[in-house]
Amino acid sequence: MNILKYLSIITVYILSNLFIVPSLAQSQSTQVVYHIDDTQFQGLKGLRNIRNHLDVSPSTKIVVVTHAFGVDLLMDGAKDQKNQVEYAPLISALKSRGVRFEVCEITLKNRDIKKEVFILEADFTPSGVVRIADLQAKEHFAYIKP
Repeated sequence: MNILKYLSIITVYILSNLFIVPSLAQSQSTQVVYHIDDTQFQGLKGLRNIRNHLDVSPSTKIVVVTHAFGVDLLMDGAKDQKNQVEYAPLISALKSRGVRFEVCEITLKNRDIKKEVFILEADFTPSGVVRIADLQAKEHFAYIKP
């Protein structure tokens, strides 16, 4: 191969990476899944962590997946037992910032809970554990358990 042709191929490659790769990196935001399985110990702390997370990094895509006793966080009228802080207004404020809150349907079946007892901000997923695994493995979400 002619040295000039080789140098021009290298130059095109370098220049294309200077313009394409940084723009791809800038367009991707951080994605995080917060795992809540015990409202009593993780509820208020988790919601505060999420608020703080968005205050520092507002473009972060956050999904909160609840299962087991974590689903209680999203029940209508639920509040922190220690501080008597109602969760719904905090969840509503985070939902308005783009946070998605999901409830495990296996937990609903196992605990005999109806979907109607949950606040409007709650979405449902067939399995909380599978959802967390898929978000991590397939969609490259970081994992946080408050």
